[in-house]
Amino acid sequence: MPPGRAPAPAAPASSAPDIGGHVPARAEGVELIGELKGSGYRDAPALVRRADGQTLQLTPLLYSVLSAVDGTSSISEIAGRVSQGSGRLITAENVRTLIDSKLLPLGLLARADGSQPEARRSNPLLSLRFRYTVTDEEKTRRLTAPFAALFRPWVVVPLVAAFLVVSWWVLAEKGLASATYQAFDSPGLLLLVVAVTVFSAGFHEFGHAAAARYGGATPGAMGAGLYLFWPAFYTDVTDSYRLGRGGRVRTDLGGLYFNAIVTVLIAGIWWATRYDALLLVVLTQILQMIRQLTPLVRFDGYHVLADVTGVPDLYHRIRPTLLGLLPWRWGHPETKALKPWARAVVTLWVLIVVPILLGSLALMVITLPRVLATAWTSTVRREDSLAAALGQGDYLGAGAQGVMILAAALPVLGMALILFRMVTRGARNMWQKTRGRPGRRAASLVAGIAVAALLASIWWPSGSTYRPIQPYERGTVADALAARAPVTDRLVQGQEGRVAAIWPQGAAKPTADKPQLAMVLVPRTGQAPAPGNAHGAAPAPAPAWVFPFSKPSSPGDGGNQALAVTTKDGSVVYDVAFAMVWVQDGSALNVNEADAFASCRDCAAVAVAFQVVLVVGQVHTVVPQNLAVAANYNCTQCLAYAVANQLVLTLDGPLSPAGMAQLSKLWDDIGSFQATIQDQPLTQIQARLDQYAAQIRQIIQQDPSATHQAPSATPSARETAGATPSAPLPTAPAAPGATAPDTTTAPSMSGEGASAPPGTEAPAQTTAADPTDAPQPADPAATPVPAQTTPAS
Repeated sequence: MPPGRAPAPAAPASSAPDIGGHVPARAEGVELIGELKGSGYRDAPALVRRADGQTLQLTPLLYSVLSAVDGTSSISEIAGRVSQGSGRLITAENVRTLIDSKLLPLGLLARADGSQPEARRSNPLLSLRFRYTVTDEEKTRRLTAPFAALFRPWVVVPLVAAFLVVSWWVLAEKGLASATYQAFDSPGLLLLVVAVTVFSAGFHEFGHAAAARYGGATPGAMGAGLYLFWPAFYTDVTDSYRLGRGGRVRTDLGGLYFNAIVTVLIAGIWWATRYDALLLVVLTQILQMIRQLTPLVRFDGYHVLADVTGVPDLYHRIRPTLLGLLPWRWGHPETKALKPWARAVVTLWVLIVVPILLGSLALMVITLPRVLATAWTSTVRREDSLAAALGQGDYLGAGAQGVMILAAALPVLGMALILFRMVTRGARNMWQKTRGRPGRRAASLVAGIAVAALLASIWWPSGSTYRPIQPYERGTVADALAARAPVTDRLVQGQEGRVAAIWPQGAAKPTADKPQLAMVLVPRTGQAPAPGNAHGAAPAPAPAWVFPFSKPSSPGDGGNQALAVTTKDGSVVYDVAFAMVWVQDGSALNVNEADAFASCRDCAAVAVAFQVVLVVGQVHTVVPQNLAVAANYNCTQCLAYAVANQLVLTLDGPLSPAGMAQLSKLWDDIGSFQATIQDQPLTQIQARLDQYAAQIRQIIQQDPSATHQAPSATPSARETAGATPSAPLPTAPAAPGATAPDTTTAPSMSGEGASAPPGTEAPAQTTAADPTDAPQPADPAATPVPAQTTPAS
């Protein structure tokens, strides 16, 4: 915990009883600390501490007046001393005004009747709560006096060097696997690690007190309380403000130095006992030191920054700093109160801290229901284990379960306390500041109701609002925000949606209590296909080639290729190529190819190639090729899925105008399917392509110009699916829509557990009947329909 220092600027002026002719006197327990050395203010403030421990900043003039108040001097005498000390005329009326409007309201002077003032202590939101004093000032001095010698340079240097060596050895050489296993395998060792960690947190406070004493300051009380979500120790080292900048920074870092000492001692104990579980204490010390160096809240790093800049309470500079960014406030005296370099540092700190604190508050509000559900579930489970341990007489195990229950409950209680204080304080301030202003009060009430409605909408029990956090969840900021996004009927990145899912037959379906991992393919938006040139559009640019085999060649004349390649973690890439090709005379050597390659984590590559080859006229060679390749390489939870479907038909003659119209209309429907293929379940793609192939054959068969006799249909279908065991995918059914007896569907799978090695090409069997003599097609240009490629990811 940071040192117990919380200086605050002078409270605003308020009315106070006039002291009349009475001699002013200081309130009991008021201590004059003096001017802040190394101050970041243009006019260095002076510090005063009241009997309740509250430290106040006073202007030089106010401090001079308070210093002159000794309980025996009149107001006129005080004015004379202040004038002599400041070098300017200060009248008795000036002193009276300062006493009535400043020093009395701050609780620094006794009342005119001699009674002590009832000053209100500052109560920052991010302050230590529920303080319990363990040692008073005298006991703290006695306990920490022997440790002051540890700050001598000839002791500090070797200890810090030993700490660095031990940290490097534990984290880089020895490791913590055996320590973790040993600690959690033995409840006694786990409790020992927890106990030593708690002890080290208390020893951390000894470091602050000893450093203050080494520098010449007097440490105050030591105790414990609740800071944010967790219990914390504290030490009052306000007296260190008497020291210079170097002495104050040494006091701030004294606790971290004592953490380093604990680390070295634990390493020595491990060397003597060889209990690996003790090395977890080394990790807890390093983590504690990193946490303490955070300058966002009142940890050691915050106090280091405050002492380096010479601005005792950075949080009180947030409002003036933000207002000072406005152009019309650049010349305001409060904006220019700090020295230029100190103002630059404080401004940077404010611009970092304010968004982080606001974001943390928003995340706390959003995630509170799930944290509450998780804590409740963990507590119930631990209660059963606690009862079982007590029943078996395993008191160490019961103690370990009790620690875990406490660790689960404290964050929820801390979050609830912070939110409760914010609501009550905000309501109180609103009510006080709008007194006598009905318009502003009404607007404030409306704003309060709006905030309450927003909180109700976030915390209202519905769906998975109070679902416990699962082990597989990442817990990122995007995940937390997506959980509150409106639910849609389709998948949108960053939002929650509803989709239909297919699970293997006989497999246990997921439930809310027992969810299962699922891979969701999110397609890129693409353009609807349309007929074009002979060779089709080129596939989307593929990423760098990392696979242990050659990249597939580009398609040749009359060829069609879908190539989906992904090497980016978390990506989904679709590549779809549909083409209709007319072959007149010559040879029909058309190649239809679908290639899907994945080398990444949590990714998917889907390639779909559909080609229709219509052969008209004297064609001497008909050797079409239909290829599908799916390969996973260095993949974790990835999917590679390729579908190649090729239909080759020979026609006796060109299609009639009516047949061409029917074919053109059907191809438009096929193009619409291509444009939305990313929304189709993978298990239904093959069946839809077979249906389209059957409809094309039907149009050809029913056209009298194209079929003087029954045509010879030679379809070729091939499907390859590859998936890791973590994301299994059933293969597509055989072509249900095929009518020709020589239709072939040849599925194969690549990946772990597959029968074929990754990357193996197994083209489906394709045959074609001998072409028959036929007249030229009706269209003399005979322009083939191109292969349209629609990449998506």
